[in-house]
Amino acid sequence: MACGLYVTATPIGHLGDVTLRALSTMAAVDVLLCEDTRTTAKLLERYGIRTRLMAYHEHNAAKVRPAILRSLGEGQAIALVSDAGMPLVSDPGYRLVAECVANSIPVTAVPGASAVLTALALSGLPTDRFAFLGFLPAKSGERKKLFTEFMGVKASLIAFESPHRIVDALGDVAGVLSNRRVAVSRELTKLHEEVLRGTATEVQEILAARPSVKGEITLVIAPPEQGAVQASAEDIEAAIDAALETMPAAKAAADIAKRFDLARKDIYARILARKND
Repeated sequence: MACGLYVTATPIGHLGDVTLRALSTMAAVDVLLCEDTRTTAKLLERYGIRTRLMAYHEHNAAKVRPAILRSLGEGQAIALVSDAGMPLVSDPGYRLVAECVANSIPVTAVPGASAVLTALALSGLPTDRFAFLGFLPAKSGERKKLFTEFMGVKASLIAFESPHRIVDALGDVAGVLSNRRVAVSRELTKLHEEVLRGTATEVQEILAARPSVKGEITLVIAPPEQGAVQASAEDIEAAIDAALETMPAAKAAADIAKRFDLARKDIYARILARKND
């Protein structure tokens, strides 16, 4: 197999969802980098693949990456997989790809299953535009800031969430995003796959009534309805707070004005008034 890094998708649940190209790639490379060797070993055992496994995850990535780059530079073919789905989606793989690109090492994608796209397809919500938010923050205040930041984005929002926090997260969606429609996908492609659809409050009540919520969860939130983004003074102030944490005043004003369809000069005036105070 030609040398280089092969970014290879694996099933998100059902082991039958692996592609023929992924199987041939994993069987032919010199080394298979994986988040959890035990998880990947189950997939390889299912298909009789004996490629050498090497752990590559957020806790050891910085330490082992130089050796991986040396092996690639010496002509090895190495595949990168995640525990489920497409690598680089909420995992440290992007740093490895970035360094490969910087060192002119070939990078090839072997596409396949994705929880993001699967959940979007099942959601019943608009699919023409979407934004992936990654894993939602653990604290309610940080989640609310994030939802406020994306309040005016005219696209479906997709995020990963813990089963232990999904009920609280839906409460924050209802509070910040005017109780938009959502789809909560649980255990996608697995035996107990479930998709709950409705307003954030409706789905929250269903889950809150259960003794516990289990499984991996992908949350899809509907975009704002046409003309629905009518921000209150509190919404605007919260958006300014969040924006000023990461960008200068002028850029923050432009970003918020575009998000809420307001005059940039008015937002900038608010920011200047804060500084004067």
